[in-house]
Amino acid sequence: MNGPPQVAKLDGVGQAPVLVVCEHASKAIPARFGSLGLGDQDRASHIAWDLGALDLAKALASRLRAPLLSARVSRLVFDLNRPPGAPDAIAERSETTDIPGNIGLTEAERQTRIDTVYAPWVAALTAAIDAVRPDALISVHSFTPVFAGMPRTTEVGVIHDRDARLADAVLAHANTLGWERNRPYGPDEGVTHTLRTFAEPRGLLPLMIEVRNDLLQGADAANRMADALADVLVPSLEACAVGKRARPA
Repeated sequence: MNGPPQVAKLDGVGQAPVLVVCEHASKAIPARFGSLGLGDQDRASHIAWDLGALDLAKALASRLRAPLLSARVSRLVFDLNRPPGAPDAIAERSETTDIPGNIGLTEAERQTRIDTVYAPWVAALTAAIDAVRPDALISVHSFTPVFAGMPRTTEVGVIHDRDARLADAVLAHANTLGWERNRPYGPDEGVTHTLRTFAEPRGLLPLMIEVRNDLLQGADAANRMADALADVLVPSLEACAVGKRARPA
């Protein structure tokens, strides 16, 4: 029960030259870390995972005929979309909620989180990229409609870091849908770690999609959003020559 947790799950290797990633897919806290001092309600809320993101990622990957790598550990244990040195990689407070099990960790305890959660995720993501040899990496997330008491009007955020090629194509194809660039947050808030660390250095087209989670309540809603995303992503990927890009031997 207290052995190494299963950190990642890869489905559908070798289908399309796109890798879909869902870093905040799970609310699971491995037994060795207890409850982190939180009650059931907090451990099931948006502070623990991206509500609806896994259903959306699965539906979108299916439509794109792309493999999906999804996390199997809550971001409260370690946020896989943050580098180990980031203060919020192991958050002591999320929005308005203190995380008692993350407060005052020793360096050895932090290193245990890195060794048992982050490092295996890096290995799994690296192996997936090597196996799939994608042209593009698409990271799928959701966000809460109200954060720290402030409503968010963004419905779909198109997030990028330095490489905006795929994001530009998506926004061009979605120009009547009201999707927004780098909202409700962007690289200045440190949310592009996966894109910056795993996609950009390899020349992969990077993209992060953020969907407001009230638009993902239930399988039907997730499927409708996946349809809308696929309708935009397919021509955007084609415009960026995905599947036709030269690859190293």
